[in-house]
Amino acid sequence: MGFQTGLSGLNASSKRMDVIGNNISNANTVGMKVSRTEFTEMIASALGASGGRGAGGGIGVAIGAVTQQFTQGTINITGNSLDVAVNGGGFFELTQPDGTKAYTRDGQFKLTSAGDIVTNSGANLMGYPTDYLGVATSTSIQKLTVPTGAPIPALATSEITAEFNLDSRAKLGSTAVAPDIPVPIGTVGTTLTGYDAQGVPVPINLYFDKTAADRWNVYIPNPNIPAVTVPPTPLNPPVLLASMEFDANGALTGTLDNTGTATAILGSINIDLYSTNPNVNTGSTPPGQFAATLDLSKATQYGTAFAVSSLTQDGYTAGNLTSVKINEQGILTTTYSNGQTQARGQIALADFRNVQGLTPVGAGAWVETSASGQPVEGKPGNGNFGKLRSGATEDSNVDLTAELINMMTAQRDYQANAQTIKTQDQVMSTLVNLR
Repeated sequence: MGFQTGLSGLNASSKRMDVIGNNISNANTVGMKVSRTEFTEMIASALGASGGRGAGGGIGVAIGAVTQQFTQGTINITGNSLDVAVNGGGFFELTQPDGTKAYTRDGQFKLTSAGDIVTNSGANLMGYPTDYLGVATSTSIQKLTVPTGAPIPALATSEITAEFNLDSRAKLGSTAVAPDIPVPIGTVGTTLTGYDAQGVPVPINLYFDKTAADRWNVYIPNPNIPAVTVPPTPLNPPVLLASMEFDANGALTGTLDNTGTATAILGSINIDLYSTNPNVNTGSTPPGQFAATLDLSKATQYGTAFAVSSLTQDGYTAGNLTSVKINEQGILTTTYSNGQTQARGQIALADFRNVQGLTPVGAGAWVETSASGQPVEGKPGNGNFGKLRSGATEDSNVDLTAELINMMTAQRDYQANAQTIKTQDQVMSTLVNLR
């Protein structure tokens, strides 16, 4: 019996050494969780005994379980935009190449030529679909992808916002009374670039002329001539868009369109833009015409020089992918050569009632079992789910100092069990040699 007891101790110590060796070898593996060997005592019991009187002595040791400790690892800054660390609870959800689900804490993701976000083993990162602003559009998760092939399509300008101050000290101009009489254009004006439906730049020029006390006209160039001269040519006056009225404090009080009718929304008027691209809106009159909205609600009239503080429009030309970033809520944002940024999904996290019940399958991944329970999915930062740290990875939680001490202890255990076998051999030899 003593030989078997010592042998069980040797096997258990050897298994513990294997686990310690695996921990040490993976001390630099991202997302790795340290394993621990748990032992259980083996007891012999007499057949038919009752009341516990038949319990015999211990007959050795067995491996009860090898468990992993899911404590937080150190966050290591890498600077790689596709490296992501979970700071708190949760696992990244993956779809492996064979279609099965897996879960990992290893956030070293890569972008494939097809635009998929994958792990080093080729598993797809899963997440929630969103609109371009990052608002989730579904509660069902799917593979996260970004367009890497064709450029994103162009968007025609539909909204223009101008924020500026008009000098209340400016002299009055005069209003045209006939098409062949030039409209004096003041020295104030501004310009920005819009885009037609195919992404061709369209210059947008705005001119402002004071026509009465606290009242200004807004003009754009006549589309029938290449550009507006100052003053304009007699037969091609600029197009009157609207009139702006200000109160005694310099705030905009109302906007009239070119027919003198008050606009429904303060400072917001409809205008026509004109593209020189022969392929856009060929059926319009004149060709290339398309509609947009001009927001003048932030205009003011103070006794300072004319100044434009903000001038924006929502159109853009086509653009190619230049970078991908992930924020702490897991929103995947793509940046393009045309200066646009678009959200392309949100990383999903999963957690379990019993993480110890997960089964490791290699490559830093685990799969669910009946012991772990089914995954609970959610978004980073919500509830018990941790936030994400982009440009960083989670180091393994292996404590090398502790593992080296455990290794020395396991080595001594192995030697001690070997010594029990040696002693048992000596006792057996003494019995055999009795005369």
